[in-house]
Amino acid sequence: MIVAVISGGRSSEHDVSVLSGEAVAAGVEAAGHEVRRIEIDREGHWSHNGSELQLRPGHGLLDVDVAFPVLHGPFGEDGTVQGLLELLDVAYVGSGVLGSAVCIDKVAFKQLIGQHAIAQVPFVAVTKAAFAADSTAQLAAIEALGMPIFVKPARLGSSVGIVRVADAAGLPQALEEAFRYDPRVIVEAAAEGIEVECSVLGDESHAEVSVAGEIVVLRSASPGGWYDYEAKYTPGGMDLVVPARISESALAKLRELALRAFEQAGCSGLARADFFVNGEQVLLNELNTMPGFTSTSVYARLWQESGLEYPELCERLLQIALRRRSEQSDYRF
Repeated sequence: MIVAVISGGRSSEHDVSVLSGEAVAAGVEAAGHEVRRIEIDREGHWSHNGSELQLRPGHGLLDVDVAFPVLHGPFGEDGTVQGLLELLDVAYVGSGVLGSAVCIDKVAFKQLIGQHAIAQVPFVAVTKAAFAADSTAQLAAIEALGMPIFVKPARLGSSVGIVRVADAAGLPQALEEAFRYDPRVIVEAAAEGIEVECSVLGDESHAEVSVAGEIVVLRSASPGGWYDYEAKYTPGGMDLVVPARISESALAKLRELALRAFEQAGCSGLARADFFVNGEQVLLNELNTMPGFTSTSVYARLWQESGLEYPELCERLLQIALRRRSEQSDYRF
C-alpha cells in the first residue's frame, strides 16, 4: 500500500505536526507500507521531495492508496484538508469534514454534547465582535463563572493562546491574548480533580477505548502550574500515570462518555478524549480528532499500554480509512 503522510500546515501547531508526521511515517513503514511524505509550509504550499504539488480535483494525490493527514489545528484538523481530500477523491485517516469541524471548535463541541446531556465544565462563549459591542455584559457573564477561569481560543490546540485568570482584573488582557489567535473564544470555569485522558479507535459501527491515563504536571511555565504547552512538549514536563488513579465506576463512566461523544460528534478513526475526574464526578472537556501522534504522545502511549503497538495502531487506522471509503462509494450522494 502507498500512503501519503501529510504534515506541517499553516497553524501555530506546525512544529508539533512535523514531529507527529515523522513518527507516523516511520510507523507506517514499520507496518510494511510505502510512504510518500507531503509537507505543507507555513504559507500553505504543498510539496513532495522539494517540488510544489499541483492538486487537481478528482485526480488523486501522488497515486497513493490512502492519505494520513497528521495536521493539528486550523487549516488541517478543522475539516478544510478533509474536504480537499474528498475533492481529490482520496481515502484518508481520521474524522470527516463535519466531525473535524465540530471537534476543533470548542464552543460548537460543547454546545453539541450539552444537547446530549453529557456533563462538562461550565463555560461562556465570547466573540470578538460581541465583546467590542458590549464588553460590560460579556465580562459580567464571564465573572459569574467564578475564579479562577481559563480563557482559550476556540479553535486551537496544544494549549496555544490559553491564559489562566485568577481575578477579574486580568480578564481583559487574557481575552485580548486569546483574540490574537481566534475571533471566537471560550472561557471555562476551573475544574476540581485530576485530568484523565483516554484514546478512542474505530468508526461509527464500532469503536473501542484504551486504558485511561492520568496527567501529572511536573513542570509548567504558567502561574497555577496547569497543563500548558511547556508541560506537554518539554521532556520532563509531565508524567502519564497508567492506569489512572480513579474508581472502577468513574472509569466505566469515562469510557461510556468517550464513546458517546465520539459517536455524537460524527468522529471516525481516532480521537483523544480529555476529562476532569473528581471522585465520582466525570466531566468531559474535549475531543481531539488528531492529537499529537509521536510514539511517546499520550494517544499512542495509551494504546501501547492497552497492548497495541505503534505500527499496528497505524495499520488499524489505515484500514478504517479504506473501509470508510469503500462504504461511502456505495451511496449516491
